[in-house]
Amino acid sequence: MSFDLTEHTHRRYNPLIGNYVLVSPHRMKRPWQGQVEKSEEVRRPAYDPKCYLCPDNERAGGIRNPQYTDTFVFTNDFAALTQNTPNGSFEKGNLLRAHSEQGICRVICFSHRHDLTLPGLSLESLVKVIELWQQEFKTLGERPEINYVQIFENKGQMMGCSNPHPHGQIWAQSTVPQEPALETVHQAEYFNKYGRSLLADYVALEVQEKERIVLENELFVTVVPFWATWPFETMIISKRHLQNILQFTKPEKQAYADMLKKLTTVYDNLFEISFPYSAGIHQAPTDGQEHQEWHFHHHFYPPLLRSATVKKFMVGYEMLGDPQRDITAEASAARLRELPLVHYKKE
Repeated sequence: MSFDLTEHTHRRYNPLIGNYVLVSPHRMKRPWQGQVEKSEEVRRPAYDPKCYLCPDNERAGGIRNPQYTDTFVFTNDFAALTQNTPNGSFEKGNLLRAHSEQGICRVICFSHRHDLTLPGLSLESLVKVIELWQQEFKTLGERPEINYVQIFENKGQMMGCSNPHPHGQIWAQSTVPQEPALETVHQAEYFNKYGRSLLADYVALEVQEKERIVLENELFVTVVPFWATWPFETMIISKRHLQNILQFTKPEKQAYADMLKKLTTVYDNLFEISFPYSAGIHQAPTDGQEHQEWHFHHHFYPPLLRSATVKKFMVGYEMLGDPQRDITAEASAARLRELPLVHYKKE
């Protein structure tokens, strides 16, 4: 009997961070069959007078939002990272060690409309979101004390989002966080060895095989990574080897907006709900180095497994050993690829 990725338990290597995921395809070959119940979605108004992110509403501490009409950004009123943290460190013996961390946390409202999410935004509005990401990345990244700018979004109560108004966050800090730091190391090793971008080579391979591609346009590809951990995890990757979002051309901004709209629409259509996820952009550190090894990409980590209410939990073996999944990346990609690009609410 010969080894078969679609039948036999195996470990897949993640070249971006150097870890493995255990894949057990025999346990659930067709994961989208079975439970299909939908969660009850609350219809939200276009404006909520009690929402602290809506235009002209008051936030914590008495700060009032402007009467904004598209995007809006402000410093988080309950920031995890602050600029006024004093420099200092703690060390005791050989094992106890800590150091102070400075940073800035920003909140980005994608729209003034309380009832919209990314798939509901027009391409023009999504381009404005991208341009605001660019502006914040440049402004924060130019600060001498900031060495990494993490742009991300938590969507849905299942992902701990405290407010349904369409928004994301930016945390900028003096230390490069663990995940992008690992990606820096592994991309640099590959670039130094082969003289090429790791993700450029990966995109070329995926475009050739087409098994794990969900969406593709001239400038970006969305793929369920070969090493995906979450059931319907995806990654948007620029076809051009570029280090950060500031290097986007006008066509790349349009193509990226197109990819964001289509992917989030496909996600919503999977179980016909407003699909929860955590997502974030990974790009080069802002530490003054060139980082030619870095290749821009956008991770999406959705928790849902079989239906609107069945979630994949990382427990037991995943917490103590390795991440584990039953669905292969190929099966997940095929499922997402067959979904319509018209949002289910508009059909």
